[in-house]
Amino acid sequence: MSARPHPRTALVTGASSGIGEQFARDLAERGYALVLVARRADRLGALAAELADRFGTEAEVLPADLGAPDGTAAVEERLRADGTGGPDGTGGAAPVDLLVNNAGRGDGGAFAEQDPDDVEHMLDVNVRAVLRLARAVLPVQIARRERGERDRPMGIINVSSMAGEMTVNPGGSVYSATKKFVTLWSESVAVEAAPHDVHVTAVLPGFVRTDMTRAVQEGGTPDAAFVPKERITRDALRAWAAGRASVVPGAQYKVADGLLRAIPRTLYKAVAGRRTVL
Repeated sequence: MSARPHPRTALVTGASSGIGEQFARDLAERGYALVLVARRADRLGALAAELADRFGTEAEVLPADLGAPDGTAAVEERLRADGTGGPDGTGGAAPVDLLVNNAGRGDGGAFAEQDPDDVEHMLDVNVRAVLRLARAVLPVQIARRERGERDRPMGIINVSSMAGEMTVNPGGSVYSATKKFVTLWSESVAVEAAPHDVHVTAVLPGFVRTDMTRAVQEGGTPDAAFVPKERITRDALRAWAAGRASVVPGAQYKVADGLLRAIPRTLYKAVAGRRTVL
């Protein structure tokens, strides 16, 4: 007996607010069933209820702290579901067609003054969890392709940041380093997964109005520096569907990305160092 068809399913981390919440809304509108992951169960529940009412979306709520091993393990287990868990091959949770690795932590400050536990937690959320979740779902997606599943796109979107493209980032060294890692790793895995028709895309936003950037918003950063989260998710989903390894949403950040690549590293470091002294 052949396995019953499952709905297209996406798992979104950090889904309780900001870019993750917008991903959930966009994917629900596109007909995806959802697995919503974040620490705040109450907000996930409210979002799931809203999406069910508005779009008729099936939304599974999975509260988890991706900075803790048991939280990551619970999400890994869900990502390993391949849709053939029943005794006759017709049961089990729907396999995840799209993993959106969006959860992140963006603490700043001079490295010598940062709390070591905060630094470790940032590394756990921004790097370790991203790798472990991808490692859980990619073999399942590749195996599904090898079984002949060709009726839907599969893969991963990793939310990185333009902060990782800066030559130096005083006051944000750890955060920038984690995002540079995510971008480079994503682009390499994209090449590995492409022969299996599995897409991996890194999205590199600039400033977005979310809880993470509240201090920047309150510090007087001009409106032109911010890209709407709806633009971030739209560009990311389009790039992923097209099989692109990375995307920089927003015209202003596409220009900035080009400038960052063109400015000599020594000049950039000199300017950054002077700014921190001031």
